[in-house]
Amino acid sequence: MIGTADVSPPKAACRAGAMSVISVVQRDGVAVVRLDDGKVNVLDLELLTAISATMSHLVDAPAVVLTGARTVFSAGVDLRRIVEGGPAYVREFLPELSRAFLAVFDHPRPVVAAVNGHALAGGCVLAAACDMRLMSGGTIGLTELLVGVPFPVTPLEIMRFAVGPAVARLALTGRTIGPHEASRIGLVDMVVEQEELVPEAVRRAASLGRMPAAAYALTKEQLHRFTRQRIEQLRPIDDPRATGLWESDEVRAAVAHYLRRLGREQTPRPD
Repeated sequence: MIGTADVSPPKAACRAGAMSVISVVQRDGVAVVRLDDGKVNVLDLELLTAISATMSHLVDAPAVVLTGARTVFSAGVDLRRIVEGGPAYVREFLPELSRAFLAVFDHPRPVVAAVNGHALAGGCVLAAACDMRLMSGGTIGLTELLVGVPFPVTPLEIMRFAVGPAVARLALTGRTIGPHEASRIGLVDMVVEQEELVPEAVRRAASLGRMPAAAYALTKEQLHRFTRQRIEQLRPIDDPRATGLWESDEVRAAVAHYLRRLGREQTPRPD
C-alpha cells in the first residue's frame, strides 16, 4: 500500500486569502503535486506562479509526480483573464507562463506527469515538460491557433524536444488526440487505467528517483542543452512579436469570439 503524508505547499503557492491552487502530498518518498485551481485547472497568473514556486520548493525531492485534481489535467490558459485583463495582464502573464514551463522542464530531479484527463494547449506543454508522461483518458493537443493566439518560443521548443517533427502537425492543425495516438507519436510514454494512474506514476517516479541524483541532473541538463540554447537565442526575437499579437485588439476579439462560441456549444438545448 502507498503511504501518504501531507506536505504544506510553499506560501507562494497560495492566493492571498484564498485556498491553495496546488496541493503536495508525499507518497513513498515521491512528491505528488496536484493542480487544484477550479474545475479544469486553467492556467492563470496565480497558478503559474504557484507551479514555479512549488517546483523550486521541491528541488531536493527524490522525484515528483505532476497531476490534476478531479478529472482534468489542465485545459490550458485562462482565456477570460486574457480578455478581461488586457495588455497589462498579458505582459505579466506570458513571461510567467514560460517560467512555469521551464520550472518543470529544468527541474533537476525526475518529474513524471500523470495526465488524468484533458491536457490542452498550455496543459499539453506542461505535461510535455515532464521527463515521463502517463495518461489515462481525455484528449491532449496544442489548440492555440484554433483560439487565435500564437506561441511564445518556450512552449514550442519544449514540445519540439518531446515529440520532434510531430509538433508541427499538433501546432498547425490544433487537432487533439487520445492517449493511444499520443503514445504512438511519443507524447505519452504509457497509457494506464484511471485507478492505476497515480500509483503507477509514483512507482515510475520512485524508480527514477533511485538513480544517483547528480548523474541524473547532469544527464537531463545535457539532453536539454540544445533546447535551452534555442530558447535563449530565439526568445528576444520571437517573444516580443508573440506578446504584441496577444495584446492586440484583433487577437482579443478572436479570443472573445471563441469564448462566446464555446459558451453556446456548452449551453443545453431545450427539449
